[in-house]
This record gives sequence, C-alpha cells and structure tokens, in this order.
Amino acid sequence: MSPGPSKDEGGGVSPQNKGSWSSFLKSIASFNGDLSSMTAPPFILGTLSLTEFSAYWTQHPSVFVAPAAEKDPAKRALLVLKWFLSTLKPSYSTRNDKYGSEKKPLNPFLGELFLGKWEDEAGTTELVSEQVSHHPPVTAYCIQNAKHGVKLEGYNGQKASFSRTIHIKQIGHAILTLTPPTSSTSNAQSVDPAPSAEKETYLITLPNIHIEGLIYGKPFVELNNCTYISSSSGYVAKIDYSGKGWVSGKKNSFTATLYPTGKEKDILYTVEGQWPEAFTIRQGSGKHGTVIDQYNARTQPITPLTVPALDQQDPWEANKAWDKVITAITKGDMDTTNAEKSKIENAQRELRKKEQAENREWERKFFVRRDKAEEWWDKLAQGCPGERIESEKTGGVWRFDEGKAKEARRPFHEGLNPC
Repeated sequence: MSPGPSKDEGGGVSPQNKGSWSSFLKSIASFNGDLSSMTAPPFILGTLSLTEFSAYWTQHPSVFVAPAAEKDPAKRALLVLKWFLSTLKPSYSTRNDKYGSEKKPLNPFLGELFLGKWEDEAGTTELVSEQVSHHPPVTAYCIQNAKHGVKLEGYNGQKASFSRTIHIKQIGHAILTLTPPTSSTSNAQSVDPAPSAEKETYLITLPNIHIEGLIYGKPFVELNNCTYISSSSGYVAKIDYSGKGWVSGKKNSFTATLYPTGKEKDILYTVEGQWPEAFTIRQGSGKHGTVIDQYNARTQPITPLTVPALDQQDPWEANKAWDKVITAITKGDMDTTNAEKSKIENAQRELRKKEQAENREWERKFFVRRDKAEEWWDKLAQGCPGERIESEKTGGVWRFDEGKAKEARRPFHEGLNPC
C-alpha cells in the first residue's frame, strides 16, 4: 500500500498555485521523453538563462588561479580539486539560497551570449558563454585569467527524465589548462599534456543531478554518483556524492580522494564535507589523516561579475534579450512573461527556417565544432571510468576558438535580432 499524501505536501507552494503545481507533478510522472520539452508552471520560472550559469565556475577567482603558483604537482592537483569543490555551491545551490527553492532557468536561444569579467586581487578574469546548439541545447564557455595563465573551457548539455523524481544527466566536460612554475619532483606517471608540453591539462567530468523536495513544492538539487578530475601531470581526483538517506546522513555530502593515475588505493589526500556548507582537506586516507586545510562555502567572499549595462549590450546578449521576460517574471505578470517568451521563440523558428531555405548553418562567434576529441583527451579520460564523448547528444565536440574570439565584436550579428 502506498502512503497517503503528507500534510506538508505542496507546503512550499502558495495557495493560488497549488492546483497548477499538482497538475505539473502528475504530468511529469506520466511523461515519457525529455522533460526539457515540457512547460513548467510560470511561478517556478527563474530569471537566469542557462548561459549565465557558466559564471558559477569562477565566483572565487583567487581560488581559480591558485594552482598556477604551486610548484609541487600533487599539491597543484589538490588545489585544482579545492577550486572545483568551491564551484559546487554557486553552481547547484545559489537559486535555492536566493529564492527558497530551485527555479527552472530560461532556455537559451541559439547564438545567445553572456559576457563579463571579474576584477580583484587575482587580476582580470574574463568570461565568454555562448549557446552553440539549440537541438540539442548546448552551452559552451571559456574563462581566462591572462595574468596567471589559467584557462577553463567546456560545454554541456542536459537531458532530463522522471523516475520518482527529476533526473538530469549532464553531457559534456570541462578542461582546465595552466602553466605551472618550475615543478618539483613527482612520483606520478604523467600524461603528455596538450597542446603544448609546457602546459598542464585537467579533464573535469560533470555531476549528474536529481531534484529533491518536489512533492513539497520546495525543490532543491542533489548530486549523484561520482565525477573525476584527471591531470596530465599524473594525478586523478575522484569525488563521490551522497545525499541524505532515509535513516541517516546529511544532504549534499561528498568524499573526494586524490591519488596517482592508476593507483586508486594510494590515496594522497582526502576531502570530506557538504558542498554547500564546508569541507575539510586531510593528508592521507580517511578521517584520521592530518588536517591541512578547511574551506567554508558560506563565508568565502564572492567577487561580483561585471557585465555591460543593458544599453551597452548587444541584442544577442542574455540580459538584453530576456529583459522584458525577466521584468515580467519579477512582477509576477505571467501573461506578459508568456507573450514575451513566445516572441523570442517564434523569431528563432523563423531564423531556422531561413537558414534551412538558404542551406547554411548558424555562425558561432566564439566556438568551433569538432567531430571528435583530441588524442590527449582520450589519454586523460582513461583516468575517468565511464567517461566518453557523446557528440551525437551535443551536436559535436565544442572548443573555444582564439581566432574567432579576436574578431568578435558588437554588433555580433549585424542586421539580425533574436526577438
């Protein structure tokens, strides 16, 4: 016998919205296919586009660039792991902190751009995020700090499905490159980095997600299974995610280990904690190792991202393109929200029809599509069990193009308007 409804069911939803929330839950429970094609109740719409999510990688630029100053390769790999773990709270918990529950982001249109920079003691760190594919939806990004020689690029798509709750598989990967200072002796077996022998490369896999708290109307993100960071210097970090169980455990928990490539039992460092809260770094294996560092995600200062004012933005930049939609969502005006969203969606359909009629493809401004990954990617992926390129699900393998970036300037698509 299944349990009856809880008295708290839908407790996070206002009385006027409980009917539409209940209908939404019933529709996703019986839906067969990709949930991204479904229309969510307007009151759970967020005011951020998915292209803006790329900024979550670098809310702490000093943590992002720190590995480039470390001479010891094992400690450098540990600092990369620390930086990655510091990105989890902004990436997967920010909306919950701000709004009280997870919100559905705006689905970017093909060619949508989000550009900005962080400026602090780490220097200037620049962000480029571009929607490179719409069917399937894929966002590509590049974040660079020239002062410290650190660069992150990657791409990801998402496929959502329902089985007791919403499950989101992230498809794609990120690549961190840096030029280390004079290295100290390493006992690890290095992998030839790319594209230059003087650079160090880290392949970062992406966590899968499921949404908890749906029945109560207060959804939040939980991370699944494990992810890896595989380094060309010969180290692998494995991050195991676990949520709150029926009997015990804390939500958003994780355990990470760092070890030489191919030697998973030879643990050099262990990191444990809750990614939206705090974590502890220990030397060696398990909880009895010596504590060498601690990180508090709640108190770590955030460097604000600077973006151009709306009147200086191109029509293809996210904040400008979605301005009327965002204003309507903020006011709770769902009729205007739907009307303004429809304008963008209909304009995009017309652009696709025109491209098809003219037998041409949409021009990406910062990224280029490749049919397959590079040889060095395959070598690094050997340290990430189960990781593989799924180009058929992302419209290709997407890489940042320095040449295109140098030529890109406003207006990005002269004579065309996404709305």
